[in-house]
Order: sequence, then C-alpha cells, then structure tokens
Amino acid sequence: MRRAIVAVISCILLVGLTVPGCTAAVEDEFTLTVSSAAGGSVTEPGEGTFPCEAGAVVDLTAEAEAGYQFVRWTGDVGTVADVNDASTIITMNDDCEILANFEVLPPVQHNLTISSTAGGSITAPGEGTFTYNAGTVVDLVAKVTSGYKFVAWTGDVGAIQDVHAPQTTITMNDSYLVTANFASKYAPMVATGVWHTVGLRADGTAVAVGYNGYGQCDVGDWMDIIQVAGGGYHTVGLRSDGTMVAIGGNEYGECIVDGWTDIIQIDAGKHHTVGLRANGTVVVTGWNLYGQCNVDGWTDIIQVSAGYYHTVGLRSDGTVVSVGVDADGVQEVGGWTDIMQLDAGAHHTVGLRSDGTVVAVGRNAHGECNLDDWSDIARVCAGCRFTLGIKPDGTVVAAGWNDYGQCWVGGWTDIIQVAAGMVHTVGLRSDGSVVAVGANFNGQCNVGDWLLT
Repeated sequence: MRRAIVAVISCILLVGLTVPGCTAAVEDEFTLTVSSAAGGSVTEPGEGTFPCEAGAVVDLTAEAEAGYQFVRWTGDVGTVADVNDASTIITMNDDCEILANFEVLPPVQHNLTISSTAGGSITAPGEGTFTYNAGTVVDLVAKVTSGYKFVAWTGDVGAIQDVHAPQTTITMNDSYLVTANFASKYAPMVATGVWHTVGLRADGTAVAVGYNGYGQCDVGDWMDIIQVAGGGYHTVGLRSDGTMVAIGGNEYGECIVDGWTDIIQIDAGKHHTVGLRANGTVVVTGWNLYGQCNVDGWTDIIQVSAGYYHTVGLRSDGTVVSVGVDADGVQEVGGWTDIMQLDAGAHHTVGLRSDGTVVAVGRNAHGECNLDDWSDIARVCAGCRFTLGIKPDGTVVAAGWNDYGQCWVGGWTDIIQVAAGMVHTVGLRSDGSVVAVGANFNGQCNVGDWLLT
C-alpha cells in the first residue's frame, strides 16, 4: 500500500514531463509529428513524433535527395515561420503534424543557335534556336547546295565532335552559337611556285605560266579542281571529291599523292606537298631532310601551310604547330594564340590574329617580320623574303625584300587573294582578273589576259 502511494506522488511531481507508464494529463506539452514525402528527408529534429513544451521553438531542416528540390512544408503549418524555406522554425502552441514536400528538379537546359552561310543549309536540327537538356548529344547535318562545298563549323565549336565534317554531333554542355560554312566549289584562286604562276578558273579548270622545265605548267587537262598550289618545281591540285593530282618535279616524291583521299585543303613547299584531311589530320609527301614531313601526331588542324623547309598547322583553338628546319626561329610559334589564318614563307612564318593584327617569326634579313604596326588585315601571305597583307577594302600592304619590285602593290585595289613566289607577287581581283609584279624572267607575271571567273 505504501509503494502505491509513492508512485502516485511521483506522477504528480513530474507534471509537464513525459514518463512512460504515467497516465497523468500533461497540460503544458504538445506533440510534433514530422514526416517527409519522396525525394528527401527531415534531418532536424528528424522524422517521427516528438514531445515539446508549450511555446517551444523547434528548428526544422529538410534536405533534398540528388535530383530533387524542397518545395514546402504542409500540414499544421500555422506557426511555421516560412513554409517555403527548407530551414525554418515552428512554434509549439498545439499538437502539430507537418510534412516536408519535394519535387523532381527540372532539367538544366541550354540553347543551340544554328545558322549557315550561302551555299548550303542545316537539315538537322534545322536553323534557328533550339533548347535541349544538358548533356544531350545533338546531330548536326549540313546539306551542300550544288556548286558549293562544306568548309567547317565555326563559332562555339568546342563541343562539336568533328568541325570539318558536314555530319557530326554536338554535346550540349552549355549554350552554343554555331555556323555551317560553305564556299563555292570552284572559287577562282591563284597560286605561285618558285618561278611559275597557277590560276584556278571558276569552272574547275586550271591555267599556268612561267618556268616549265619539269612540266609544272602542264595543267591544261585538269578538271574538277577546287584548289591549286605551287611548289618549287611542281604543281598540285585538289579535286572536288577530295583526291589529288600533281605534276612537275618529283625528285623527292612530292608528286606521289595518288592514294590521298578525303583532303579538304592543300599546300606545296619547295620539295614537299601537304594535305589536310577532313578529320583534322595531315598527310605529307616529299623531301624530309629537316623533318618537314613529320606531322603524324597532328590532330584538330583546320589549315596547313608549307614553307621551303618547314610545315605549319593551325589548330581549331587558334594555336599553331610547326615541324622542319628551325633556322632563325621559324618554328617559334608555340606561344601564338587567337590565330585565324597563317602562311609559311621560304624562311619565315606569318600569323593573322582575329583582331586583324599580325605576328611573324623566322628570318628577318629584309624586314619581312617587321609587322607589329600592321592592323585591320584580312589575310596574310608569305613569300621568299617578303610578306603581304590584304585589307578588308581590297588594298594590299607589303614588307620585306623588294629588289625586283615584288612589293610594289601599293596601287592595287579590289584584291581578294594574293600569292607570293620567290621574286614575284600575283593578285586576284573580285572580277576574276589577275595582276602581277616582280621578276618576270620566265614569264611568270604574264597573267594580264587571265579572267578566272
């Protein structure tokens, strides 16, 4: 009987506390019941039922799982400070049951804006702006109009699998703006060898004048040519199907190009020939005494150029690689950035930056590399010991060796392309006519009657 009395007294003394087995009514205590929906949990005070003193302020913290986000607290939320905040408080003025709610995160999305130049269109996904979930791999398909060729994708191309391929993919890791670039299949152009000049007509045929001791000017039967290049004593042509043709001096195998395929751009050095494949790799044939043909490891190349004894390549990120003789620092191009076009001369290399300024390295005996004051240049060309630059208005500037008047281009206008031989310079006007200055020992400047359009 005494033990029972003690137990009753204990319950009375412990009013306001939760004691198992004690049935006395507790008037200053409430119950907080916490739970969560799918997608997360309540980390503070936890999930379950909790006794709380009247007026107590309880911290509430909800954490979402990966791929979810907190939405709101629901239930008896009248005293929750902020139902939309995952970290908030509740004041215990009554029994409360609350629920932490979560929802699936909306996917991160990026915009892809696509356009094309004249000569083609985009068939997949189309032209305009398209929205994709992050990480989506999107097919890019460029369709070429008859008489044109695909050149490359430009713009935000870092996520494009192959910038040289008309059918490729882009991975949507960010928002991108890209352009499909096309060019006329048979765009007229001029090229120079050491002592000869080559012209490409708009119908895909070729013409040549100058020294022909090795047959390097015998191009009259060439057809379906989209590019030409002149070497020391040989001439090469690129067909529209990506194959090659070559004629002239072949002492070092510089004309052995029969097996080349999938070529998109070419150039010729004194005794070697260079071809850029559509996949960004490079092939070379010919004289390799100085390692000017050692390009096997090159990738992601968008333009190549051949000097007398060296070869340079422009990567899609605007940097430059070079192999071959390094006399006078001709290969000191490792620090170049933001280059959009380059050209290799006999003993120097010239690069055009996207801002229209020019950099040059190599032999500078005649000031051919003194180009720091050049600006607003649209294209550069390197000759034997001189350098040329075309401005957007079609005028031409020159620096370097001028003993034969090869730099007398100050009066030229409406020029869209230039080519430089050993001691002569040739310019192509927009109307297809051709001009030339410099030494004419072998008739290499006899181009006054050419009309390449």
